[in-house]
Amino acid sequence: MKTSNDCLNNNYLEYVKSISPKTKQKRSLFHAFWVGGVICSIGQSFRYLLEYGVGLTGDELSSYVSMIMIFLGALLTGLGVYDRIGKYAGGGSIVPITGFANSVVSPAMEFKTEGYIYGTAAKMFVVAGPIIVFGIASSVLVGLIYFIGFRIF
Repeated sequence: MKTSNDCLNNNYLEYVKSISPKTKQKRSLFHAFWVGGVICSIGQSFRYLLEYGVGLTGDELSSYVSMIMIFLGALLTGLGVYDRIGKYAGGGSIVPITGFANSVVSPAMEFKTEGYIYGTAAKMFVVAGPIIVFGIASSVLVGLIYFIGFRIF
């Protein structure tokens, strides 16, 4: 049995569907896929360059590649290029490590008029803060499970 709320909900959903812009999902997915792939390929190129050109290995190699990619993401955000990449690629630009750098730098630039402390420093981690907290908390939890697991077995 339908109630008046069900009819209102259905009417509202039909209205929203009629005025919502139509997305070109296949094209959006393609853009996200190839842009994300290009970003990852750039990172892999830096890895090969540092590994075979400079002779870095292991954790040192991974750290340098991560630092370079974070720097490039922050630099491109500061120049306004990464926002254009994000509009074109959507989710393909936020998945790699450069997207994380973008999520830290964007709020800092947006609120820089409020000053260095209350604007830039405080707002810098608005988006990235919960991610950092969750990453640290989950790594501590996994470390404890790993530590306890070795003590028991």
